[in-house]
Amino acid sequence: MPLVGVDVGGTFTDFVVLADGQIKVHKVSTTPADQSQAILEGLRVLGVEQAEIVHGMTVATNALLERRGAKCALVTTKGFGDILLIGRQNRPHLYRLSQQRPPPLVVDELRLEVAERLDHTGAVLHPLDKAALLQMAEQLRQAGVESVAIVFLYSFRNPAHERDAAALLHSRLPDLPISLSSEILPEYREYERTTTTVINAYVQPLVARYLERLERSLAPRDDNPPLPSAGQNSWSKVRIMQSNGGAIGLRQAAEQAARLVLSGPAGGVVGAFAIAEHGAQLTPSTPHSALRTPNVITLDMGGTSTDVALCPGQIPTTAESMVDGLPLRLPIIDIHTVGAGGGSIACVDAGGGLRVGPRSAGAAPGPVCYGRGGIEPTVTDANLVLGRLDPAGFLGGRGDVTLDVAAAYQALEDLGRRLDLDAEAAALGVVRVVNATMERALRRVSVERGHDPRYFTLLPFGGAGPLHACDLAVALGVRRILVPPFPGVLSAYGMLVADVVSDASQSVLLDAEALLANLAPLHQALASQAERVQAILANEGIATPAITAALDMRYRGQSYELTVPIDLSLDQTALRGAIAAFHQSHEQRYGYAMPEETVQVVTCRVRGSGPGANPTLPKQPLGTPDASEARLLDKPVWFDHSAPTPTACYERARLRAGHRFNGPAIVFQFDATTVVLPGWEAQVDEYGNLWLQQTSTVFSPQG
Repeated sequence: MPLVGVDVGGTFTDFVVLADGQIKVHKVSTTPADQSQAILEGLRVLGVEQAEIVHGMTVATNALLERRGAKCALVTTKGFGDILLIGRQNRPHLYRLSQQRPPPLVVDELRLEVAERLDHTGAVLHPLDKAALLQMAEQLRQAGVESVAIVFLYSFRNPAHERDAAALLHSRLPDLPISLSSEILPEYREYERTTTTVINAYVQPLVARYLERLERSLAPRDDNPPLPSAGQNSWSKVRIMQSNGGAIGLRQAAEQAARLVLSGPAGGVVGAFAIAEHGAQLTPSTPHSALRTPNVITLDMGGTSTDVALCPGQIPTTAESMVDGLPLRLPIIDIHTVGAGGGSIACVDAGGGLRVGPRSAGAAPGPVCYGRGGIEPTVTDANLVLGRLDPAGFLGGRGDVTLDVAAAYQALEDLGRRLDLDAEAAALGVVRVVNATMERALRRVSVERGHDPRYFTLLPFGGAGPLHACDLAVALGVRRILVPPFPGVLSAYGMLVADVVSDASQSVLLDAEALLANLAPLHQALASQAERVQAILANEGIATPAITAALDMRYRGQSYELTVPIDLSLDQTALRGAIAAFHQSHEQRYGYAMPEETVQVVTCRVRGSGPGANPTLPKQPLGTPDASEARLLDKPVWFDHSAPTPTACYERARLRAGHRFNGPAIVFQFDATTVVLPGWEAQVDEYGNLWLQQTSTVFSPQG
């Protein structure tokens, strides 16, 4: 049965199909009203009738960003109903005199309190008021509530009250989805635990309906069954990409929808790291085989946003993230996102300055050059005016979008008139402004975290990433770029190769010295969470998952933690090794360590995984460096204000292992366009990767 990775983006829906050892890629325009329609259209065009599908989606993300999730209620301990309003009292913009926080996901009248109380050990101080809960059920019914979050104080120590409350509400409202904090996030910090559980309740009904609709759409027309448990009986088995970089079945995805919020970007990092690992296996005769450890910075530039991540030999994860101002304390790949994409709109602000993004033209109407009614110039329009995009090369000249050069030129000319610039100068300005935004994002995940980007390889992907990679590499001092064989659909490829993964966590809140004297609390936490992930993965057909563990640790008095791995033996040697790793991690991240200070173990984390697809990428022997067989034509391209530069154009499909050529050059392929600046050299390796190496500094992207 074929394997299909599907990534739904803001502008395009991407497909990677692995069948009979061959990889096929495709793109169709995203259908924002119902994302499943684009998926069905792409599968139809590809001729895929039955498959195992791993799908990354933006349903949960869009519901949060656009505030169009379910009408949900919060049931919490008496006296804590306003926790969503109180929050942390932090100021994201230090010098902004007037700041507004995003409105809470639960309206005032649906933040409900019930009498119950546990102490910090989980012992019952006040029993649960069950009669009040039964009356509350009728209130929820009359209010038309679609989902409920139950968050009781210290339920991470003892979930009994939350489970009892859920059972009582379910007895009166059997169809009402209920999210328990003791299941979603059994960790301390009641504000973050509450927001995470509420986020799950807010997006869960929408995600569940979407998954059911998708599953039914993929079912045979003469047999239209309901959503099965993880899809075993369906026409096509579907798994969903999680924010942690692993896939999971439909039932688990529908129940814990908050784990899908950053589904798409996670697939990109997984795919990029897989490509980097292939690059590390190159033969010694390849000049770029020095990439023995895949130290890469990923750059995923799509139509709406750009996602960046730094991978120092491994895929980075974190349990601290913010989505539209709301804390989400679930494991995710450590990705930083900025509003800079091919569809980012360029405009002149009130002060007469050029601004690009974060507003985006999206898939509809899209950039002006798409001819779908867009009237505001975008980054894509700018690249087209500069000659860096070409109508014949975009989507291979055969996609469902054709580029209108005249319309793009008119839009940039109108923008330039307001800036006293011609169309080409305005287009260069648009590219430089959007590059500055992405450069800041790249510095945030590298320099600001103690990493020198010059010792990393930049790995650009997404439809627009390779267009801007050389400019950004020059700005960061990066001298090597790895462009994968199919950069425009790499997120979909990442979903195809992703492991099946389940994460669990449990608060420990003990000093490391106390645990060295008595390891029982750590053993108990690991055993309970390992049992949980094993049960979830068993439903996915993973009988013997690989189990790993990690600890969140901090110095006493600190408010936030660093996560370090720990050996599963969980003996004193393993714990001492984790403590040493924490000191080293603290030194690397913050520039100092305090070995004499008390170390606290805050949380125990467990991950279970089963292997995903492991496709063997086609490998060619290195041949002649002469790339003339792939050369199409020469065209004028603008790289600075002085004049357009004659630039060689190549077709990626004709490039063979060993081919070399110098910039300036443009490489066209179906899913992306790569710009090679003057002063850079390109070479194709055995796997079809395109390596760009800076050979001189005669050109500066600043013109």
